[in-house]
Parts: sequence; C-alpha cells; structure tokens
Amino acid sequence: MNNNGQKGITLVALVITIIILLILAGVTIASLSGTGLFGKAKEAGEKSKNAANEENVIIQDYENWIDNEL
Repeated sequence: MNNNGQKGITLVALVITIIILLILAGVTIASLSGTGLFGKAKEAGEKSKNAANEENVIIQDYENWIDNEL
C-alpha cells in the first residue's frame, strides 16, 4: 500500500503549535501579574475598603452628634 496520499497534521506541526501556545500563555500571565491587572485590582480593593472605613467613621460621628443633641 502506498500512504503518500494521507492527509493530516504531522507531529512537528503539533509540537510547534503547542510551543507557540505556551509562549502566548506565558506572555499573558506576565502581563496580568505584578503591576498588571491583578495589582490594579488589589489596589482598587484597598481603596474601596479605606473609603468604607472612612464612611463608617463619619456615620458614627453623626450618630453620636444626634444622640448628644436629643
């Protein structure tokens, strides 16, 4: 039998594709970590927590003022 007419993907093409995908995944992970997206999300979470704490202090001050006035 002559197998010259077979169509399909070769092992070399498959390995090259996997290597390219691994490189792209590495670049994506590097851009998301550190000062990237994850760092900005952590910073935003801290700012939100600080703002909530400040708001609670202001509300408590108003409640104390109202209680002293009555």
